[in-house]
Amino acid sequence: MTNSLWLTRARSLAVVLALLPAWSVAHEGHDDEAPVAAGAGMLPRFTAVSDAFELVGVLDGQRLSLYLDHAADNRPAEGARLDLEINGRPVALSQSGGDGRFEALLPEPLPEGEAAVAAVVAVGAANDVLAGTLDIHGHAESGPESAGSPWRTRAPWIAGAVLALVLAAVALRRRAGAGRRTAIGGAA
Repeated sequence: MTNSLWLTRARSLAVVLALLPAWSVAHEGHDDEAPVAAGAGMLPRFTAVSDAFELVGVLDGQRLSLYLDHAADNRPAEGARLDLEINGRPVALSQSGGDGRFEALLPEPLPEGEAAVAAVVAVGAANDVLAGTLDIHGHAESGPESAGSPWRTRAPWIAGAVLALVLAAVALRRRAGAGRRTAIGGAA
């Protein structure tokens, strides 16, 4: 294989390897799922699921918003009655429209850490008990660092760039070595 052909192939391979991290990025509909725990700009939340119902709670300061759906089809649990306890203490709820949405204003902020959540659901003749955990983090854990290490998103790009540089260095070394052999061979 001639030096120019080898160099062209090495350059093409370096370009492909440098672009490889961009191809591995998730595309529409396949983006990474957001973490359930509170992270960068995310409010603390919990999910409690049974065969019949799914309850999601979002805590914003002392305001707790609750969303109750049927587990089978994610349809709002209209006309539901909901009783809620956090860490064994009853929480007064008010309905927000009758379509499975409830609100609560907690008398005091919840302390950092995990809070046990228990709910009793009644919709028509169906009754169920749901349990979950509300994970409350302090402000020190919020921000970009908590959503995932920046190295996780940059590592493929860095690896591709390093690989491209190594391939370029190998190509240049071979090209320089081939030039010396020609000069030595021509003198003989």
